[in-house]
Amino acid sequence: MTIPHLLVHDRKDNVGVVVVEGLTAGTRMLAVVTEDDSSFEIEARNDVPIGHKVALRDIADGDTAIKYGEDIGRFVADVARGGHVHVHNLKTKRW
Repeated sequence: MTIPHLLVHDRKDNVGVVVVEGLTAGTRMLAVVTEDDSSFEIEARNDVPIGHKVALRDIADGDTAIKYGEDIGRFVADVARGGHVHVHNLKTKRW
């Protein structure tokens, strides 16, 4: 695998962004951390559309979502490592 499936911006992030079309459950994704150009593998637990996020570790309901090293919202459901993260399980803290 040489083409990344997932981009992670900061080592502190607990979500990454899918950067390929047609990602299906069971895909062994190559994730690249743009902060330091490191990489790791993670398996997709769900089909995930391009631009949507994936949990990088098991996350509990009420946990904070971290992207770009910053708080981007609150999880409203548990998400397993490799699971699809979007509006059904992540909400803004703004309202």
